[in-house]
Amino acid sequence: MTNPTSTSIGRVYLVGAGPGDPKALTLRAAECLGRSELVLYDYLVNPAVLEHAPAEAELICLGHHSSGRGFPQEEVHARMIEAARQGKTVVRLKAGDPCVFGRCAEEVTALRAAGIPFELVPGITAGLAVADYAEIQVTQADRASAVALVTGHQRRDKEQPPLDYAALSNFPGTLVFYMAVTSAEQWSLALLAGGRPPETPVAIVRRCSWSDQTTLRCTLGTVAEVIAREAVRPPAVIVVGEVAGPSSEPSWFAARPLYGRRVLVTRPGVVRRTSGARGEWGDGRDALPTEDGLQRRLVELGATVLVQPAVMIADPPDWNAVDAALARLEQYDWLVFSSGNGVRYLLDRLLATSGDVRRLGRVKLAAIGPGTAAELGRYRLRADLVPEEFRAESLAQALSSQAAGRRFLLARTNRGRQVLPEQLVAAGGMVEQVVVYSTVEVERPDPAVAAAMAEGRIDWVTVTSSAIARSLAALFGEDLRRTCLASISPITSGVLRELGHAPAAEAKEYTMAGLVEAILGAM
Repeated sequence: MTNPTSTSIGRVYLVGAGPGDPKALTLRAAECLGRSELVLYDYLVNPAVLEHAPAEAELICLGHHSSGRGFPQEEVHARMIEAARQGKTVVRLKAGDPCVFGRCAEEVTALRAAGIPFELVPGITAGLAVADYAEIQVTQADRASAVALVTGHQRRDKEQPPLDYAALSNFPGTLVFYMAVTSAEQWSLALLAGGRPPETPVAIVRRCSWSDQTTLRCTLGTVAEVIAREAVRPPAVIVVGEVAGPSSEPSWFAARPLYGRRVLVTRPGVVRRTSGARGEWGDGRDALPTEDGLQRRLVELGATVLVQPAVMIADPPDWNAVDAALARLEQYDWLVFSSGNGVRYLLDRLLATSGDVRRLGRVKLAAIGPGTAAELGRYRLRADLVPEEFRAESLAQALSSQAAGRRFLLARTNRGRQVLPEQLVAAGGMVEQVVVYSTVEVERPDPAVAAAMAEGRIDWVTVTSSAIARSLAALFGEDLRRTCLASISPITSGVLRELGHAPAAEAKEYTMAGLVEAILGAM
């Protein structure tokens, strides 16, 4: 790390984003991104990594210079230096490790010459990540005691001599080639000419550690032919050596049950939050906690997850009714929540207007299911009642035995079924409903998601509410028949059938975990 020359000048962090898996990001890299005001990132960086950056940070993809759509290296230098001189915290985010074929030396030289303080933050480079994600052990005691990282693409203006392929042919270990797909014929012939046997095993690992990672096995004598025949495209690393030989078992990464499947998660997006201390402006990128768990679990099982909000969650039309109910909160016997959204919006409003959850002291809390109860737990509150079956009918039945003469406040959305209040009133309860958040349909899907749906490239779609079911039918129309629908409950399944889209799987337990189990059971 260099020493800053001025207290007003910014700092540049040259950060490695790792091979692709966002979970492989280092803690220091995440910390730097969390402080960033400007992020200049390579096109190969997984977009999920950018979620560590603040919402207000400026994000600029530098593209690929060889395609003619990227930023010249000199412009990258200029942007970093200019932003730092303005006092900004800059992250130059590079795929893999910044110092492994990342032109880091040029950027360091430019920063030093300009007097800009900087720090280098390591990342896992793809050439070594293949050992873990593709189970190609680049070093092995009995087959390879050394490994060399080799570029398959050399700059035309390079002053040093070209690679010595004769020496590389006799290297006593594993060769790992970067940027070598388009030049495979040249470097493979050079290695063969240098004496490397044509039967030398080769493994081509494309998009290492991404959910669509693929591995092709061949030999040095056939690698160029295989790349052409299979239309392999970058990014890929190519491993040459005995360790790359055929394997009788798929890697742990490829053996996961949802590996190669594409799942569309239709989590709600957040239009805006203004009701409490944690409330911020947000967008569809912001996951609601229970949906975050769904996405995380699908990724762990190997799925490629796409995200398309089918509905947006927003503040109620006005807060007057909510505020009036909160003003007489102590008069209610039960506060009933039918969703985690209801918990968040009502309690955030309570904290923003009254400032103290102790006002709930004598009020009992009911939650429709464990996800809603868990959301209460985030506020250090425990549900007094959670029905065994996670649906409105079961919650109503559980409350009905003690409903007579009791006052209930139901925190709900602007639309929904009336089963719960009707049954509580029938059981002698006094029920007041208050809309604490609104559900708004998304009018147009993301173009990339719409294209994938139309082309039949989405294997599963999660449907976690009746409102989402209706919105999906409106968003995708007949194209929705090109995928399999996973429903969270019989109620949601019924709505799907009414719309002419029978679900391929239905959760037995009406939770996100149950939804995942339903998908696994239907495969």
